[in-house]
Parts: sequence; structure tokens; C-alpha cells
Amino acid sequence: MSADILQPYKVLVEFLGKALGPDYEVVLQDLTPGNKCIVAIANGHISGRQVGSPLTNAGLQMISSRLYESRDFLSNYKGIAENGHVLRSSTMFIKDSSGKPVGLLCINFDDSRFNELSEKLMAVVHPDVFRGGTPVLNKTLSVSQEAPIEEPLQITENFAMDIATLMQKMFDETTISLETPVDHLNQYERKDIIAKLNEKGLFQLKGAISFVAKKFSCSTATVYRYLSEITS
Repeated sequence: MSADILQPYKVLVEFLGKALGPDYEVVLQDLTPGNKCIVAIANGHISGRQVGSPLTNAGLQMISSRLYESRDFLSNYKGIAENGHVLRSSTMFIKDSSGKPVGLLCINFDDSRFNELSEKLMAVVHPDVFRGGTPVLNKTLSVSQEAPIEEPLQITENFAMDIATLMQKMFDETTISLETPVDHLNQYERKDIIAKLNEKGLFQLKGAISFVAKKFSCSTATVYRYLSEITS
């Protein structure tokens, strides 16, 4: 059923990619259980992804938080491409007749080329005399400075090429402030980390249980038990 719903959007992805131009990446992501990957993409050079690449951390968090129940889309939040470019990202929830999300239609705008052109133009208008002094004009506003950017979940989207990389990034972001090595945490500390990873949507990914168990040097049964206690 979800495949039928998403089929027309594959044409829309191609259309929007050509109509908007090479600075806009357009992505269709399938939310089918066990799938959760890109099924159509235009201008994938922006993030370096392709068909088959996994959902992003932001997409997983949106689904995990059930944002789709109160919103039809989320616009103008921050994304960071693998090359460091800051993107302006927007996501629309594609739902079935019961309101269940079956896909995500995403647009990621990379304005770096326009910033470079703007800086070159300003260099022509305001030449060497301004170098080293106090500038009269600020640089063109970056994506993060243009306002207002709508970030109700306080998320920054990262575009991983594969599931293993995505899980590692999500785990590192969650444990970066820990002073104790992750394989030496007590059960309460482990449970707290697992709760945070669950909120981020990590456990929607295939192999996440085994991944976390290996990180904590514990059994998969232990991770399952913690998850059961958290979600009960």
C-alpha cells in the first residue's frame, strides 16, 4: 500500500529537482518497516547520498517523537552536508488514509554558491581599501542567521551514507559528554543513554540493538530489557 502512495512522489522528486535547479536536493524516503531508506533522489551531489541510503537522524527523530500527529511538515531547519555546507532543510510527512506516515518528502537547499558569488560581488564594490579595517557591511547572512529558522525539536540534520555511519554519529552525539568509558557505565547510566537514543529514533534502524549491546559490552537481551522498562 505504501509503495502505491509513494509512486507519484517519485515523479515529483524528478520534476522538482529539475525545476528548482542544482542547488536543491529533493529526496523521497520510504518509512516501510524494515526499509526506511531513500527511494528517489534528485541532485544527490549536495549530500552525497543515493537511492538506498538510510534515513537521517532528523527523520528518525521526527517519527520517534510522533511529530506527524500534529504537523504536516517541518520547514527551514538546519542541515549539515558531509562537505560541511550548511543546508536549509524542510520535510513533509506523507501519510496514509489513517494518518500513519509512510514516507517523507524532503528538500535541502545549499546556498553556498550564492554566498560565494555575493562575496565576490562585494569585493568588486568594496575593494582593497576595506581589507584589515572595520567592515561597513556584514557578509551575506548565512542560513543559520537568516530568521526565523523553525526548530521545534532543536535538531541538526546529518546526512550519513549508510546505516552504520548514521548509528555511530547518533551514539557519539549522545555520549560525547560522558567522563566514564561507555563499556564501564553502570546499569542506570546505560539505561539513561538508551532512553536518549530511543528518543532520537536509533532503535528504528535495523541492527541497532546489536550495535548498542556491542558498545556497552553487554548482551542484546540486556538492551531489550532496558528498552522494555523505558517504554512500558
